[in-house]
Amino acid sequence: MPCLKNRRGVQTHARAFRLAASVVAPATAGEWPKGTTTDPFNGLVMRISHLLPECPAEYPSRMVDAFHQPGTVCGTQRSEERLAVHSRHELHLERHGTAGALPTVFLHGGPGAGLSYACLNSFDLSRHDLVLFDQRGAGRSTPSAELDGNTTALLIEDLERIRTHFGFDSWMVAGGSWGSCLALAYAQAHPERVLALRLHGIFLGRPEEVRWWFHGIASVFPDEWEHFASHVPADERGDLLTAFYHRLISADLAVQESAAWALRNFSARTQTLEPDEAHVAHLLSSPARYLPVARLFTHYCMNRFFLPEGALLAGIDRIRHIPAEILQGRYDMVTPMTSAWDLHKAWPEARFEIVTLANHASSPAMLAAQRAATQRLLERTHAVGPN
Repeated sequence: MPCLKNRRGVQTHARAFRLAASVVAPATAGEWPKGTTTDPFNGLVMRISHLLPECPAEYPSRMVDAFHQPGTVCGTQRSEERLAVHSRHELHLERHGTAGALPTVFLHGGPGAGLSYACLNSFDLSRHDLVLFDQRGAGRSTPSAELDGNTTALLIEDLERIRTHFGFDSWMVAGGSWGSCLALAYAQAHPERVLALRLHGIFLGRPEEVRWWFHGIASVFPDEWEHFASHVPADERGDLLTAFYHRLISADLAVQESAAWALRNFSARTQTLEPDEAHVAHLLSSPARYLPVARLFTHYCMNRFFLPEGALLAGIDRIRHIPAEILQGRYDMVTPMTSAWDLHKAWPEARFEIVTLANHASSPAMLAAQRAATQRLLERTHAVGPN
Protein backbone atom coordinates (compact mmCIF):
# COMPACT_ATOMS: atom_id res chain seq x y z
CA MET A 1 0.00 0.00 0.00
CA PRO A 2 1.57 3.32 -1.01
CA CYS A 3 1.89 5.73 1.88
CA LEU A 4 2.84 9.34 2.34
CA LYS A 5 4.40 11.25 5.20
CA ASN A 6 3.39 14.70 6.27
CA ARG A 7 5.88 17.26 7.55
CA ARG A 8 5.71 15.79 11.07
CA GLY A 9 6.40 12.27 9.82
CA VAL A 10 2.87 10.93 10.29
CA GLN A 11 2.03 8.34 7.65
CA THR A 12 -1.17 8.61 5.64
CA HIS A 13 -2.22 5.88 3.25
CA ALA A 14 -3.09 6.84 -0.30
CA ARG A 15 -5.60 4.01 -0.46
CA ALA A 16 -7.69 5.79 2.15
CA PHE A 17 -8.37 8.45 -0.46
CA ARG A 18 -9.19 6.08 -3.33
CA LEU A 19 -12.66 6.19 -4.82
CA ALA A 20 -14.58 3.92 -7.13
CA ALA A 21 -13.92 5.95 -10.27
CA SER A 22 -11.56 8.62 -11.49
CA VAL A 23 -11.60 11.55 -13.86
CA VAL A 24 -8.36 12.50 -15.52
CA ALA A 25 -8.18 16.02 -16.93
CA PRO A 26 -8.72 15.64 -20.69
CA ALA A 27 -6.60 17.14 -23.40
CA THR A 28 -9.57 18.80 -25.08
CA ALA A 29 -12.88 20.13 -23.88
CA GLY A 30 -14.77 17.58 -25.98
CA GLU A 31 -13.39 14.68 -23.94
CA TRP A 32 -15.04 15.57 -20.62
CA PRO A 33 -16.98 12.64 -19.11
CA LYS A 34 -20.72 12.99 -18.85
CA GLY A 35 -21.31 10.82 -15.77
CA THR A 36 -23.57 12.08 -13.00
CA THR A 37 -24.74 10.77 -9.69
CA THR A 38 -28.11 11.39 -8.08
CA ASP A 39 -28.47 12.24 -4.43
CA PRO A 40 -31.07 9.77 -3.08
CA PHE A 41 -32.28 12.20 -0.44
CA ASN A 42 -33.46 15.11 -2.55
CA GLY A 43 -32.93 14.11 -6.15
CA LEU A 44 -30.10 16.59 -6.57
CA VAL A 45 -28.08 15.71 -9.64
CA MET A 46 -24.41 16.47 -9.19
CA ARG A 47 -21.41 15.49 -11.20
CA ILE A 48 -18.77 14.22 -8.83
CA SER A 49 -15.12 14.78 -9.71
CA HIS A 50 -12.73 12.08 -8.57
CA LEU A 51 -9.00 11.73 -8.33
CA LEU A 52 -7.04 8.55 -7.52
CA PRO A 53 -3.62 9.28 -6.07
CA GLU A 54 -1.21 6.46 -6.87
CA CYS A 55 2.02 7.91 -5.51
CA PRO A 56 3.27 10.88 -3.46
CA ALA A 57 3.70 12.96 -6.63
CA GLU A 58 -0.04 12.70 -7.25
CA TYR A 59 -1.17 13.45 -3.71
CA PRO A 60 -4.60 15.07 -4.10
CA SER A 61 -3.80 18.26 -2.25
CA ARG A 62 -0.73 18.97 -4.35
CA MET A 63 -0.81 22.52 -5.61
CA VAL A 64 -1.22 22.84 -9.36
CA ASP A 65 2.09 24.33 -10.41
CA ALA A 66 2.22 23.43 -14.10
CA PHE A 67 0.26 26.48 -15.14
CA HIS A 68 0.67 28.77 -18.11
CA GLN A 69 3.25 31.46 -17.67
CA PRO A 70 2.38 34.88 -19.09
CA GLY A 71 3.21 35.27 -22.74
CA THR A 72 3.76 31.56 -23.40
CA VAL A 73 0.34 30.55 -24.71
CA CYS A 74 0.47 30.33 -28.50
CA GLY A 75 -1.84 32.73 -30.29
CA THR A 76 -2.82 34.73 -27.22
CA GLN A 77 -2.20 38.32 -26.28
CA ARG A 78 -0.82 39.71 -23.06
CA SER A 79 -0.53 43.27 -21.88
CA GLU A 80 0.01 45.09 -18.60
CA GLU A 81 -1.12 48.56 -17.61
CA ARG A 82 -2.00 50.79 -14.67
CA LEU A 83 -5.39 52.29 -13.91
CA ALA A 84 -5.91 55.06 -11.37
CA VAL A 85 -9.16 54.50 -9.49
CA HIS A 86 -8.79 56.79 -6.47
CA SER A 87 -6.76 59.75 -5.32
CA ARG A 88 -4.26 57.24 -3.93
CA HIS A 89 -5.06 53.82 -5.39
CA GLU A 90 -3.69 52.63 -8.71
CA LEU A 91 -4.46 49.13 -9.99
CA HIS A 92 -2.22 46.70 -11.83
CA LEU A 93 -4.15 45.21 -14.79
CA GLU A 94 -3.28 42.37 -17.14
CA ARG A 95 -5.02 41.11 -20.25
CA HIS A 96 -4.61 37.55 -21.47
CA GLY A 97 -6.26 35.44 -24.13
CA THR A 98 -7.71 36.36 -27.51
CA ALA A 99 -9.04 39.71 -28.68
CA GLY A 100 -12.67 39.42 -29.71
CA ALA A 101 -13.30 36.31 -27.61
CA LEU A 102 -15.61 36.20 -24.59
CA PRO A 103 -14.81 39.11 -22.23
CA THR A 104 -13.96 37.57 -18.85
CA VAL A 105 -12.58 38.79 -15.54
CA PHE A 106 -11.11 36.66 -12.77
CA LEU A 107 -11.30 37.93 -9.17
CA HIS A 108 -8.55 36.82 -6.81
CA GLY A 109 -9.05 35.88 -3.18
CA GLY A 110 -7.88 37.21 0.15
CA PRO A 111 -8.89 39.97 0.35
CA GLY A 112 -5.36 41.00 -0.53
CA ALA A 113 -3.93 37.81 -2.02
CA GLY A 114 -3.20 39.34 -5.42
CA LEU A 115 -3.52 37.77 -8.85
CA SER A 116 -2.05 34.35 -9.57
CA TYR A 117 -1.21 32.96 -12.99
CA ALA A 118 -2.42 29.55 -11.81
CA CYS A 119 -5.96 30.66 -12.68
CA LEU A 120 -5.01 30.82 -16.38
CA ASN A 121 -5.00 27.05 -16.54
CA SER A 122 -8.76 26.96 -15.91
CA PHE A 123 -9.52 28.87 -19.13
CA ASP A 124 -9.14 28.07 -22.81
CA LEU A 125 -7.34 31.29 -23.70
CA SER A 126 -8.28 30.99 -27.36
CA ARG A 127 -11.89 31.54 -26.29
CA HIS A 128 -11.54 34.21 -23.61
CA ASP A 129 -10.42 37.83 -23.57
CA LEU A 130 -9.33 37.53 -19.94
CA VAL A 131 -8.65 40.36 -17.50
CA LEU A 132 -6.66 39.76 -14.33
CA PHE A 133 -5.96 42.51 -11.84
CA ASP A 134 -4.68 43.14 -8.34
CA GLN A 135 -7.42 44.59 -6.15
CA ARG A 136 -6.74 47.71 -4.09
CA GLY A 137 -3.70 47.28 -1.87
CA ALA A 138 -2.88 43.81 -3.25
CA GLY A 139 -0.09 42.47 -5.45
CA ARG A 140 1.38 45.15 -7.69
CA SER A 141 -1.42 47.65 -7.10
CA THR A 142 -0.34 50.66 -5.09
CA PRO A 143 -0.08 51.68 -2.35
CA SER A 144 0.55 48.17 -1.05
CA ALA A 145 -1.51 46.95 1.93
CA GLU A 146 -3.39 50.26 2.08
CA LEU A 147 -6.61 50.13 4.13
CA ASP A 148 -7.87 53.64 3.46
CA GLY A 149 -10.34 53.75 0.58
CA ASN A 150 -10.62 49.98 0.58
CA THR A 151 -14.19 48.65 0.82
CA THR A 152 -16.36 46.19 -1.07
CA ALA A 153 -18.41 48.99 -2.64
CA LEU A 154 -15.24 50.63 -3.94
CA LEU A 155 -13.98 47.34 -5.38
CA ILE A 156 -17.29 47.00 -7.21
CA GLU A 157 -16.79 50.50 -8.62
CA ASP A 158 -13.29 49.46 -9.71
CA LEU A 159 -14.73 46.52 -11.64
CA GLU A 160 -17.01 48.86 -13.54
CA ARG A 161 -14.08 51.16 -14.30
CA ILE A 162 -12.07 48.22 -15.62
CA ARG A 163 -14.96 46.95 -17.74
CA THR A 164 -15.53 50.32 -19.38
CA HIS A 165 -11.78 50.91 -19.69
CA PHE A 166 -11.52 47.85 -21.94
CA GLY A 167 -14.73 48.67 -23.79
CA PHE A 168 -16.68 45.59 -22.71
CA ASP A 169 -20.46 45.87 -22.63
CA SER A 170 -20.67 42.82 -20.35
CA TRP A 171 -18.44 39.94 -19.30
CA MET A 172 -18.17 36.57 -17.61
CA VAL A 173 -17.09 36.91 -13.98
CA ALA A 174 -15.12 34.16 -12.23
CA GLY A 175 -13.70 34.06 -8.73
CA GLY A 176 -12.81 31.86 -5.80
CA SER A 177 -12.91 32.25 -2.02
CA TRP A 178 -13.13 36.03 -1.38
CA GLY A 179 -13.28 36.33 -5.16
CA SER A 180 -16.58 34.40 -5.15
CA CYS A 181 -17.97 36.82 -2.56
CA LEU A 182 -16.91 39.87 -4.56
CA ALA A 183 -18.27 38.31 -7.76
CA LEU A 184 -21.68 37.81 -6.16
CA ALA A 185 -21.70 41.35 -4.76
CA TYR A 186 -20.71 42.81 -8.14
CA ALA A 187 -23.27 40.74 -10.05
CA GLN A 188 -26.06 41.81 -7.70
CA ALA A 189 -25.04 45.46 -8.10
CA HIS A 190 -24.74 45.24 -11.90
CA PRO A 191 -26.62 42.15 -13.13
CA GLU A 192 -26.99 43.59 -16.62
CA ARG A 193 -23.20 43.54 -17.01
CA VAL A 194 -22.70 39.86 -16.13
CA LEU A 195 -22.93 37.22 -18.86
CA ALA A 196 -22.13 34.28 -16.59
CA LEU A 197 -20.65 33.44 -13.18
CA ARG A 198 -18.12 30.76 -12.30
CA LEU A 199 -17.64 30.52 -8.56
CA HIS A 200 -15.55 28.17 -6.42
CA GLY A 201 -14.57 27.92 -2.76
CA ILE A 202 -17.72 29.79 -1.79
CA PHE A 203 -17.44 32.57 0.78
CA LEU A 204 -20.39 34.81 1.67
CA GLY A 205 -18.77 37.26 4.11
CA ARG A 206 -20.82 36.06 7.09
CA PRO A 207 -19.69 36.31 10.74
CA GLU A 208 -19.89 32.55 11.21
CA GLU A 209 -17.43 32.04 8.35
CA VAL A 210 -14.95 34.37 10.05
CA ARG A 211 -15.42 32.64 13.41
CA TRP A 212 -14.77 29.31 11.73
CA TRP A 213 -11.49 30.48 10.23
CA PHE A 214 -10.11 32.03 13.39
CA HIS A 215 -11.42 29.44 15.86
CA GLY A 216 -13.54 26.59 14.49
CA ILE A 217 -10.83 25.31 12.20
CA ALA A 218 -8.92 24.29 15.33
CA SER A 219 -11.17 21.22 15.45
CA VAL A 220 -9.43 19.97 12.28
CA PHE A 221 -5.99 21.60 12.62
CA PRO A 222 -5.39 21.81 16.40
CA ASP A 223 -1.62 21.69 15.91
CA GLU A 224 -1.50 24.49 13.36
CA TRP A 225 -4.05 26.56 15.30
CA GLU A 226 -2.09 26.26 18.53
CA HIS A 227 1.03 27.49 16.77
CA PHE A 228 -0.96 30.36 15.22
CA ALA A 229 -2.63 31.37 18.48
CA SER A 230 0.66 31.30 20.39
CA HIS A 231 1.61 34.50 18.60
CA VAL A 232 -0.62 36.46 21.01
CA PRO A 233 -0.93 36.27 24.83
CA ALA A 234 -3.29 33.67 26.27
CA ASP A 235 -5.75 36.30 27.49
CA GLU A 236 -6.27 37.53 23.89
CA ARG A 237 -6.83 34.15 22.27
CA GLY A 238 -10.60 34.23 22.76
CA ASP A 239 -10.80 36.78 19.92
CA LEU A 240 -7.93 36.17 17.55
CA LEU A 241 -9.33 38.43 14.85
CA THR A 242 -9.19 41.50 17.08
CA ALA A 243 -5.82 40.50 18.52
CA PHE A 244 -4.21 40.13 15.10
CA TYR A 245 -5.94 43.17 13.61
CA HIS A 246 -4.56 45.45 16.31
CA ARG A 247 -1.05 44.18 15.62
CA LEU A 248 -1.49 44.53 11.87
CA ILE A 249 -2.39 48.21 12.19
CA SER A 250 0.41 48.87 14.70
CA ALA A 251 2.66 51.86 14.08
CA ASP A 252 5.58 49.45 14.47
CA LEU A 253 6.28 47.78 11.12
CA ALA A 254 8.11 44.90 12.82
CA VAL A 255 4.98 44.12 14.85
CA GLN A 256 2.89 44.20 11.68
CA GLU A 257 5.23 41.88 9.82
CA SER A 258 5.47 39.37 12.66
CA ALA A 259 1.68 39.12 12.95
CA ALA A 260 1.30 38.93 9.18
CA TRP A 261 3.80 36.08 8.93
CA ALA A 262 1.96 34.06 11.58
CA LEU A 263 -1.43 34.63 9.94
CA ARG A 264 -0.23 33.79 6.43
CA ASN A 265 1.61 30.69 7.63
CA PHE A 266 -1.59 29.43 9.28
CA SER A 267 -3.60 30.23 6.17
CA ALA A 268 -1.19 28.43 3.85
CA ARG A 269 -1.03 25.31 6.01
CA THR A 270 -4.80 24.89 6.27
CA GLN A 271 -5.61 25.28 2.57
CA THR A 272 -4.64 21.76 1.56
CA LEU A 273 -4.96 18.21 2.84
CA GLU A 274 -1.20 18.18 3.24
CA PRO A 275 0.87 21.38 3.20
CA ASP A 276 2.81 22.05 0.02
CA GLU A 277 6.06 23.17 1.62
CA ALA A 278 7.42 24.84 -1.50
CA HIS A 279 4.24 26.89 -1.90
CA VAL A 280 4.21 27.81 1.80
CA ALA A 281 7.82 28.95 1.56
CA HIS A 282 6.97 31.05 -1.50
CA LEU A 283 4.10 32.80 0.30
CA LEU A 284 6.34 33.55 3.28
CA SER A 285 9.43 34.55 1.31
CA SER A 286 9.07 38.30 1.89
CA PRO A 287 6.81 40.78 3.72
CA ALA A 288 5.60 41.99 0.32
CA ARG A 289 3.95 38.58 -0.13
CA TYR A 290 2.33 38.19 3.29
CA LEU A 291 1.74 41.67 4.73
CA PRO A 292 -0.90 42.93 2.25
CA VAL A 293 -3.13 39.87 2.51
CA ALA A 294 -2.90 39.78 6.30
CA ARG A 295 -3.75 43.47 6.71
CA LEU A 296 -6.52 43.51 4.11
CA PHE A 297 -8.05 40.22 5.26
CA THR A 298 -8.37 41.36 8.88
CA HIS A 299 -9.54 44.82 7.77
CA TYR A 300 -12.40 43.29 5.82
CA CYS A 301 -13.17 40.78 8.58
CA MET A 302 -13.37 43.52 11.21
CA ASN A 303 -15.81 45.41 8.98
CA ARG A 304 -17.92 42.33 8.13
CA PHE A 305 -16.74 42.67 4.54
CA PHE A 306 -18.73 45.90 4.27
CA LEU A 307 -21.88 43.90 3.56
CA PRO A 308 -25.24 43.92 5.38
CA GLU A 309 -25.70 40.61 7.17
CA GLY A 310 -27.17 38.00 4.86
CA ALA A 311 -27.12 40.39 1.89
CA LEU A 312 -25.72 38.03 -0.73
CA LEU A 313 -28.27 35.27 -0.15
CA ALA A 314 -31.07 37.81 0.14
CA GLY A 315 -30.08 39.32 -3.22
CA ILE A 316 -30.15 36.13 -5.28
CA ASP A 317 -33.33 37.16 -7.11
CA ARG A 318 -31.33 39.88 -8.85
CA ILE A 319 -29.05 37.31 -10.48
CA ARG A 320 -31.23 34.20 -10.62
CA HIS A 321 -31.39 34.41 -14.42
CA ILE A 322 -27.62 34.52 -14.94
CA PRO A 323 -25.97 31.26 -16.08
CA ALA A 324 -23.82 30.14 -13.17
CA GLU A 325 -21.59 27.31 -12.00
CA ILE A 326 -20.92 26.80 -8.28
CA LEU A 327 -17.98 24.52 -7.45
CA GLN A 328 -17.05 23.46 -3.93
CA GLY A 329 -14.27 21.20 -2.67
CA ARG A 330 -15.70 18.71 -0.21
CA TYR A 331 -12.61 18.96 2.00
CA ASP A 332 -12.20 22.73 1.86
CA MET A 333 -11.33 23.76 5.42
CA VAL A 334 -10.93 27.49 4.73
CA THR A 335 -14.33 28.08 3.13
CA PRO A 336 -16.17 24.92 4.19
CA MET A 337 -19.16 23.33 2.49
CA THR A 338 -21.87 25.07 4.53
CA SER A 339 -21.70 28.35 2.61
CA ALA A 340 -21.73 26.66 -0.79
CA TRP A 341 -24.67 24.52 0.28
CA ASP A 342 -26.58 27.56 1.52
CA LEU A 343 -25.92 29.31 -1.79
CA HIS A 344 -27.09 26.24 -3.71
CA LYS A 345 -30.31 26.08 -1.69
CA ALA A 346 -30.99 29.78 -2.29
CA TRP A 347 -30.08 29.51 -5.98
CA PRO A 348 -31.09 26.07 -7.31
CA GLU A 349 -31.07 27.39 -10.89
CA ALA A 350 -27.26 27.58 -10.77
CA ARG A 351 -25.42 24.35 -11.49
CA PHE A 352 -23.85 23.07 -8.27
CA GLU A 353 -20.98 20.61 -8.10
CA ILE A 354 -19.24 19.05 -5.14
CA VAL A 355 -15.66 18.34 -6.16
CA THR A 356 -14.61 15.24 -4.29
CA LEU A 357 -11.06 15.10 -2.94
CA ALA A 358 -10.56 18.81 -3.45
CA ASN A 359 -9.69 21.37 -0.83
CA HIS A 360 -9.27 25.15 -0.83
CA ALA A 361 -6.20 25.31 -3.03
CA SER A 362 -5.76 24.70 -6.73
CA SER A 363 -5.88 20.92 -6.67
CA PRO A 364 -5.99 18.88 -9.90
CA ALA A 365 -9.58 17.81 -9.23
CA MET A 366 -10.76 21.40 -8.80
CA LEU A 367 -8.88 22.50 -11.90
CA ALA A 368 -10.61 19.79 -13.94
CA ALA A 369 -13.99 20.89 -12.59
CA GLN A 370 -13.26 24.55 -13.37
CA ARG A 371 -12.30 23.78 -16.94
CA ALA A 372 -15.45 21.75 -17.50
CA ALA A 373 -17.62 24.43 -15.88
CA THR A 374 -16.07 27.11 -18.07
CA GLN A 375 -16.78 25.05 -21.16
CA ARG A 376 -20.44 24.68 -20.19
CA LEU A 377 -20.75 28.42 -19.60
CA LEU A 378 -19.17 29.15 -22.97
CA GLU A 379 -21.77 26.95 -24.62
CA ARG A 380 -24.60 28.60 -22.70
CA THR A 381 -23.46 32.09 -23.67
CA HIS A 382 -22.93 30.95 -27.28
CA ALA A 383 -19.38 32.25 -27.10
CA VAL A 384 -17.71 29.49 -29.08
CA GLY A 385 -14.74 31.51 -30.26
CA PRO A 386 -13.48 34.97 -31.16
CA ASN A 387 -16.22 37.36 -32.24
